[in-house]
Amino acid sequence: MSTPNILLTRIDNRLIHGQVGVTWANSLGANLVVVANDEAANDPVQQSLMDMVMSDGVQTRYFTLQKTIDVIHKAAERQKIFIVCKTPQDVLTLVKGNVPIKFVNVGNMHFSEGKTQVHKTISVDKSDIDTFRELEKRGIPCEVRRVPDEAGENIANLLK
Repeated sequence: MSTPNILLTRIDNRLIHGQVGVTWANSLGANLVVVANDEAANDPVQQSLMDMVMSDGVQTRYFTLQKTIDVIHKAAERQKIFIVCKTPQDVLTLVKGNVPIKFVNVGNMHFSEGKTQVHKTISVDKSDIDTFRELEKRGIPCEVRRVPDEAGENIANLLK
């Protein structure tokens, strides 16, 4: 079985929006964006809104977490994949399902009740912190970076 060519995995609670659809996909040279999210996978309206902001020539797939785990290893070599998840817990689910994620870009995690803001665009609770620590233990660096030309910062530095 060949290893899927995953360029980057991003956590963004908005999933695909203009910034991600265009800036990240272009800078990575991705030709396939996989949105791994159970709700989006079952929401055609949300999918068509996300498709509208994608660059030409970049395909999108909306898979549940389980389907992503089931099909990622069937990806063709020419598919340069950019995975977008909503939460660190979803990323960890994929990792535990043997999706070969090597690096995580942390984009947006909105503030909500019970969360603490640790960066302009990142708010976390205990479960998020535990999940980031688990990803790090598994040798997967998680870097806060909103746009490609911004300097990244390891999330571990923000969680101390």
